[in-house]
Amino acid sequence: MAKQIHKKFTTEQVKELLQKYNNKEVKRTYLQEILGIGKSRFFELLQDFRNNPKGFSVDYNRSSEAKRIAPEIQKNIIKELAIDKKAIKNKNIPLYKYNYSYIKKRLKNTYNQSAALSTIIEYAKANDFYLPKRKKSKSHDREVVTSHIGELIQHDASYHLWAPDSGVKWCLITSLDDFSRFLLYAQLLEHESSWAHIQALQSIVLKHGAPMAFYTDCHSIFRYVRGRDQRHSILQKFTDDVDPQWKMVINDCNIKPIYALSPQAKGKIERPYGWLQDHLVRTCIRENVKDIKHAQRILNTECHRYNYKQLHSTTLEIPSLRFNSALKAKKSLFRSWVIPKPFLSLRDIFALRSRRLIDNYHSVSINNLRIKLPNVESRQPVDIRVYILAQDFYELRFWYHGKLIKVQRSKIKNFLPIHF
Repeated sequence: MAKQIHKKFTTEQVKELLQKYNNKEVKRTYLQEILGIGKSRFFELLQDFRNNPKGFSVDYNRSSEAKRIAPEIQKNIIKELAIDKKAIKNKNIPLYKYNYSYIKKRLKNTYNQSAALSTIIEYAKANDFYLPKRKKSKSHDREVVTSHIGELIQHDASYHLWAPDSGVKWCLITSLDDFSRFLLYAQLLEHESSWAHIQALQSIVLKHGAPMAFYTDCHSIFRYVRGRDQRHSILQKFTDDVDPQWKMVINDCNIKPIYALSPQAKGKIERPYGWLQDHLVRTCIRENVKDIKHAQRILNTECHRYNYKQLHSTTLEIPSLRFNSALKAKKSLFRSWVIPKPFLSLRDIFALRSRRLIDNYHSVSINNLRIKLPNVESRQPVDIRVYILAQDFYELRFWYHGKLIKVQRSKIKNFLPIHF
């Protein structure tokens, strides 16, 4: 408050008040309250006034010129803001506002320069790089509702034009531990499929163990909904009477599926998506990314920053530290995963599933692929687990009465054994 006296009072007004104190007309405490200063500052002013009544002044005189940032820093600030403005104006790019904190980091990491956030904002406002904040609708509650890691895994996917120079949208699949907010999985893919989500599940289970529950939306990959997904062969089935491929896998892993009934209910996973979307798109634009592998490297860098360096706004902790602290405190519901009997390989579990009847020639047909199974009686059902090893290269595992009777690896172009 003491430095602001010149903004509230003129020199003559302060002189008048101090003279009244000298004349013992007013008590010091009243004058301090009027001036908005403390005891020490009051006596400093009083001493200056008594020593030099005529020369006394409270006017503020800057001792030196205001510090200005270097022209090259100004140039880079404007350059970065212009890049963002162009992206924001493009309706196909998922950017809706300026991110001045990102530009501040960009100055440091790319140009080895520094500028205060307030300075960047000032330049933005002065050069038409500023958008007023949009009114926020009532947001979903962001509080942490779990008390253990592995208690609930938030899982979702999003299509966006992550790298505008590529000209195509890619799918980002992400899994987040609810308690720690640690990103367990983040992968860019050209297309979303049940297989892609099964691979995400496999990655988490093999690295961390099987969690208690997975929280997803009601996409047909995760849940059958009557009226939306029904086909002629299952017209009489009700919601959840049919298990999609992903749900069959999660059931084999003894993990509980939980479904969000609205986009707002998935607020916890949407916030990291927003953060990743913002940083990933801005960096892909600046690096002229056209290849999904290049974009994935950027995504990996951003995920590492999010997990290991950034304080989470809800938990007020760095996600990795919160995750590891829970491990040390034995507050984990991740379970050691073992292959359930009678299965022999993870490729029997994290696989696409199909059932076929043996024909009279002791063979099964899958999309024009005929496979001989001589030791199985005709008209008997055989369970087939399909594991994709690489593009157009598959491992087919045939199970009959709880026994593995055949394994066949085949390279078959455009082979889709089932709808997924």
